[in-house]
Amino acid sequence: MTRPRIGITTSFSDNTQRVDVHYIRAVEAAGGMPLIVPILENAEAAAEFTALLDGLVITGGPGITKGLIGALPPDLEPVDPARTRNDELVFGAMWDRPVLGICYGMQFINAQAGGTIYADVNAQKPDTIIHSTGRGGKEHPVHFENDSRLRQIMGVEAMPVNTYHIQAVVDVGAGLKAVGYGPDGVIEAIESTDGRMIGVQFHPERMLDSTKPLFEDFVARCRT
Repeated sequence: MTRPRIGITTSFSDNTQRVDVHYIRAVEAAGGMPLIVPILENAEAAAEFTALLDGLVITGGPGITKGLIGALPPDLEPVDPARTRNDELVFGAMWDRPVLGICYGMQFINAQAGGTIYADVNAQKPDTIIHSTGRGGKEHPVHFENDSRLRQIMGVEAMPVNTYHIQAVVDVGAGLKAVGYGPDGVIEAIESTDGRMIGVQFHPERMLDSTKPLFEDFVARCRT
C-alpha cells in the first residue's frame, strides 16, 4: 500500500532549517511518508508543494506572536518571521486535508483561527503548574472530553504527558473546540469541529509507547 505523503514543518533560525527526527520517526512508524516542508517565500510555490501532500504536521517551535496576550518572557524567543510566513502559506493551502499541530503547532492553528495565546501562562494564569521543562516542569495528566475525537482515538479518559511549553491557548478560535485539559485547567488539546484538525500542547512524537494511535489515526485519515 502506498504511504500517504505527510509534510513536516521545521524550525528556522540563522537561515537554517532544522527538524527533530522524532517527528519523522513517528510518521514513518504510523505508515506515512515524511516530507520536509521547505521554507518558501510565495503562495504559488507553497500551493505547488502542498499539492504533493496528503496531510501536514506543524511541529513545535519558539514563541507565537499572532493572537498574543502579554509580552514574551526573556526565556522564550519569538518565532522567525520567515517561518511564520511559510507556515501560514502552507497551512492556508492545506484547507481540505488533515492537519496535526504539536505544541507551537497547536497554538499556530488556534491563532490562525482568531484565537488568543498567553505569552507566559505561568505569569498570566493564577495557580498554573509549571509547564516548561526548562523551568522545572514535570509530566502531568491530560483529561480528554468524553465526546472528543481524541478520547475515541486514545481510548482513555486521561493519560500522562510530557510538557515543554511556556505559552498556552486562552480562547479557542472559530471552528475549534477545546477537548483536553491539564490538572490546572490549561488547554492541552483542541480539535476542529469538522474533524479535520487536531492540536495537542504536549509532544506525542516523544512518547510513542502511548501516543502511537494518534499518529496512526492521522495517517489513516491522510490516506483516505
